[in-house]
Amino acid sequence: MTAKLPSTTRSLPIALIRAREGVMSPIRDMLAETGITEQQWRVLRVLAEYGQLDTKTLADRSSLLFPSLTRIAATLREKGLITQTRDNVDRRRQFIKITPAGQKIIDDRADQAARIVEGFQATLGIEDYEKLLDLLSRLDPVSPD
Repeated sequence: MTAKLPSTTRSLPIALIRAREGVMSPIRDMLAETGITEQQWRVLRVLAEYGQLDTKTLADRSSLLFPSLTRIAATLREKGLITQTRDNVDRRRQFIKITPAGQKIIDDRADQAARIVEGFQATLGIEDYEKLLDLLSRLDPVSPD
């Protein structure tokens, strides 16, 4: 006998996709005038928070596949928002660092990004907001913290 699937209204994958759209909509609006994508924003945010990182760590913390990071990094480098250097010992290993221009994009939108987070916290309540983050981190195989 085949197990009955849950209703799509109670499907975790579908619920996560719907929630992602609700979360990303105000962020997309914020980024509309910047000329950078959601993925580029994530890379800049991670670099602003952690400083210079090797490409593997940056891909993991930005929730990007390595080939995607390679393409995104090339674009950000062309825009002057990051620098990329090779390790002096292991020439295959590369490091990426945010530039002052990249940091300015983050700084210029920090207040707006904080208001977006405050909106989510108001919708969920701070306790549920924090609990949701904790619960989701339990499903994350590469949680950086």
